[in-house]
Amino acid sequence: MEYVTEWLELGLRWLHLITGIAWIGSSFYFVWLDNNLKPPVQGEASGELWSVHGGGFYHNQKYAVAPQSMPDDLHWFKWEAYFTWISGISLLALVYYIGAETYLIDPAKADLSPITASAIGLAAIAAGWLFYDLLCRSAIGRSNQAVGIIWFGAMTFAAWALSLIFNDRAAYIHVGAIVGSVMVGNVFFIIIPNQRKAVKALLAGEAPDPSLGQAGKRRSLHNNYMTLPVLFIMISNHYPITYGADRPWLVLALISATGIAIRHIFNLRHRAMKTEATAAVAGMLAAATMIYVAMEKVDMQSSAAAAPAVTFASVEPIIATHCSTCHHSDPTYPGFAQAPLGIMFDDYAKVVAHAGQIKTVAVDSDIMPMGNKTRMTQEERDLLGNWIAQGAPR
Repeated sequence: MEYVTEWLELGLRWLHLITGIAWIGSSFYFVWLDNNLKPPVQGEASGELWSVHGGGFYHNQKYAVAPQSMPDDLHWFKWEAYFTWISGISLLALVYYIGAETYLIDPAKADLSPITASAIGLAAIAAGWLFYDLLCRSAIGRSNQAVGIIWFGAMTFAAWALSLIFNDRAAYIHVGAIVGSVMVGNVFFIIIPNQRKAVKALLAGEAPDPSLGQAGKRRSLHNNYMTLPVLFIMISNHYPITYGADRPWLVLALISATGIAIRHIFNLRHRAMKTEATAAVAGMLAAATMIYVAMEKVDMQSSAAAAPAVTFASVEPIIATHCSTCHHSDPTYPGFAQAPLGIMFDDYAKVVAHAGQIKTVAVDSDIMPMGNKTRMTQEERDLLGNWIAQGAPR
């Protein structure tokens, strides 16, 4: 059964990546296209663009509302978004809800049942969409800048709140799920329905309501600025240096702000506008992120240097309790016939050989032990970190 689950996870992750590339790629292309349209030489279009690719020439035309008559064949860009969300939410359920005890719950923060923890995660996703949608429909929604600032603050708050309940890696993923759900919600509830209303009006011989296209464009622009933060969150589980910080929500906010600034640089470049000021802001945000994380590590190393000497005898019981049940030549953890990745902590030499990895997953972050089922305390993590910082003496 574990092999079936692993293959299913691989398939969903691959599908999520493929459809995500298709969705975000088309989104980037149309934003670029919209920013590069020129007044048409003739005809009723509001803008046009000639381009060359793959040995052929393309002539794109845009209509501010809609053409006078509908073409026989009209392509709708929607399934890329829908399947990205379907595969993503399925992957979330498979890994973090079915495997809640391992990947979602941290009993040191909140001793939740898998059902309760999963319900909180789903409720957070639903609440995120409701908050955002109501914000956009309010008077504030007419200002993209105001919506962006308030929404960014809301997601920073969500990251902080979820990190108090879930393990930090799961908190990051849920913020990504909220943002991704808002993006696909924009497509499903606003952009596509508004386009259908415009088509229906044309077929009925009526003039489409211009506000429909304007609302869809606003939501599309919001999606454009959310893409880089959500892409970072998709890969964040591979980088404990981010969610393993003392204030993971702050690191996520800084990296997300960096991504938004980078996206703005591209949007400015598409319109042949100056980017120096925005590039400077993006650089400062990126530098602030790295400096903040580095300062935390320096503080940890200083504390370790000032701490009393720690020997292997002091940390060996910690490793035996929290690590060796899986990472041993004869694992006792249910479901493990052999040590994961062949990493074993049978003796001092093997532990020292993997001291750097232990620091990454058990000291700098709470990845291990999985789901913290053995309830490893912060004091134990600090002691283990002090021992490693002192050169892992025997």
